[in-house]
Amino acid sequence: MNLKLNHPSVQLSKLRRAFTLVEMLLVVTIIGILAALVIPKIVGRSEQARTTAAHADLSAIKTALDAFEVDNGYYPKGLGDLVQAPSNAKNWHGPYLDTVPSDPWGNGYVYYFPGKHNVNSFDLLSIGPDRKEGTDDDVGNWTK
Repeated sequence: MNLKLNHPSVQLSKLRRAFTLVEMLLVVTIIGILAALVIPKIVGRSEQARTTAAHADLSAIKTALDAFEVDNGYYPKGLGDLVQAPSNAKNWHGPYLDTVPSDPWGNGYVYYFPGKHNVNSFDLLSIGPDRKEGTDDDVGNWTK
């Protein structure tokens, strides 16, 4: 059986294999709706993961600060004292941290001794994604 390319049944089968403009628009619309539903949920989870990572970092730094205090009898003046011995630390048994980490948003952790919130101890915080201290997105070692 030999069909010619310009035979009506061959041309009709070629047309049926292609998508129509309406079908393409329908698919694009469905993808847009799904993206509008899924993307906000994914974005919220990544921010939650960063906050959880900041809490974990704060816990590790707090442990290092407490170890420094046990060895030396006082808390350090800055977080750098956990990595390199300050000149006045006679019983320094560090380094207590390999490096002082940055928070998940790329900022340095903030350390105050004595603390503003923990007056008998220290405050340790991440200033969060807005890069401003004292706002609601700060992650600190005190109860709000």
